[in-house]
Amino acid sequence: MLLTASLGLIATVPSAANATPGSGVTGTVLAQGVSKGKLKLKAKGPTDVVVRTITIDPGGSTGWHYHDGQLLVLVQSGTLTRTLEDCSVEVTPAGSAFVEPSGPEHRHIGRNLGTEPVVLYLTYVLPKGSPLSVGVEAPSCAGE
Repeated sequence: MLLTASLGLIATVPSAANATPGSGVTGTVLAQGVSKGKLKLKAKGPTDVVVRTITIDPGGSTGWHYHDGQLLVLVQSGTLTRTLEDCSVEVTPAGSAFVEPSGPEHRHIGRNLGTEPVVLYLTYVLPKGSPLSVGVEAPSCAGE
């Protein structure tokens, strides 16, 4: 009896073959990556969402900064090397994605220590009216 009910339910669930077809729609994948673990974005109140691409030339850096909101970052090409507030270093290769946390306690610098440009695709989730980043001095452990 349970099997019969289950089969009846399956028969009533619409399949992809019954979906309404789209028309006049195109899409382009700009970048794709995989995170090491869960990604969690959050916002409180009115939020600016900005999508941007950044290229860091070999030997280049972002300078020390932080963000007032979170960023979803995807490394499209090259390898991004970030030094964090506590002077720990995170190396993120092409095809990887991560969330950059918000606030001055999460200051960091992004560097391209490789020989090819680092291309990043970023989605900023910022409190309305916030700048994309806030420049700051290096922490004392950075020796800069």
